[in-house]
Amino acid sequence: MTSFQRRILTRTIILVSFVSLFTDIASEMLYPIIPVYLKSIGFSVLLIGILEGFAEATAGLSKGYFGHLSDLMGKRVPFVRGGYLLSAISKPMMAILTFPLWIFFARTLDRLGKGIRTSARDAILSDETTKEHKGKVFGFHRAMDTLGASIGPVVALIFLWFFPGQYKWLFFIAFIPGLMAIGLTFMLHDKVTESNLPTGSPSSGVGFFSYLKYWRRATPAFRYLVAGLLVFTLFNSSDAFLLLSLKEHNLSDTMMIGVYIFYNLIYALFSYPVGVLADRIGLKTMLISGLILFSIVYSGIGFASSIIMFGSLFFLYGIYAACTEGISKALISNMAEKKETATALGFYNSFASISTLLASTLAGILWYTVGSQVLFVISGVGVFCVACYLIVFFRFSKV
Repeated sequence: MTSFQRRILTRTIILVSFVSLFTDIASEMLYPIIPVYLKSIGFSVLLIGILEGFAEATAGLSKGYFGHLSDLMGKRVPFVRGGYLLSAISKPMMAILTFPLWIFFARTLDRLGKGIRTSARDAILSDETTKEHKGKVFGFHRAMDTLGASIGPVVALIFLWFFPGQYKWLFFIAFIPGLMAIGLTFMLHDKVTESNLPTGSPSSGVGFFSYLKYWRRATPAFRYLVAGLLVFTLFNSSDAFLLLSLKEHNLSDTMMIGVYIFYNLIYALFSYPVGVLADRIGLKTMLISGLILFSIVYSGIGFASSIIMFGSLFFLYGIYAACTEGISKALISNMAEKKETATALGFYNSFASISTLLASTLAGILWYTVGSQVLFVISGVGVFCVACYLIVFFRFSKV
């Protein structure tokens, strides 16, 4: 790493990124096997759906509340540390006891941890840099986060190759990188800056939905951008549907997981270079490019029929993710007042999570009523329209 990069990628940014890496190793190690594990302990498909829906809704709603609370208190690190702690301890809890209420509690605890930490963590990344380098910083963080998402499934595959069906042990193994992440959070410290001075008095009580008031005082640019991004999210269903399309074309489970790992590796590999390029050509241009790539991928998935076609589309899908995930947060943080960065990000993160949940529900209905091909084409065309909307918005705004 050059001295120039060290000035941009500060010690705090690197620490936060490694915390995300280890946490994603733990989470993605379990992601492919959680449905299988839950079925093995007696959960029906319906109950699994209710569990995941409730857990994700908990994460989504809490992102806004805890982001707002972080701004009011002028603190970031306690939310980051507490959030990662809850997620780590929830992993072995799911294996210790298996009755439904306990599993609901453990899984919800994991998602609550995500809700507590996400907006404060994103605000730390924003606080640590300037507008000119947001693409690099958020890109580097996404690269490390996604590298963890690539390592986790590989660990799970290797373990299950040698110990097939021993799902419980994976939950205990996942606790190890989770502990490493927690350890790194104790090396983080809040800095007293203009951006994290307290903006209110949380002691008087903060309503759980008080962050919704931010919409009225946000800039018009923020409202137009977030509106477009949330419509995009409604067309962006869970990646599980992309993986199901592979199964629909008779790819083996190993091949399916291999394609998922390949996608994450491309995402991780391109995130930082894309962030560097975005700072040069503009975050807006990069975001729109990513949405157009998404449109191409989803429209193409509907007609793909060979492993080469699927591999090419998932390659582009990895680049799309690198062009949008961190870039969208960088843009939002640029539109917010420094003292309300976590609130702005929390507002977006909260509604994006709920929109994703709705998108997956709608996608499931479309899949079973009109078929997967129609679902993917509708998503592709819909997101292309969102890209056109943002082109017009950016052209006539001063963002």
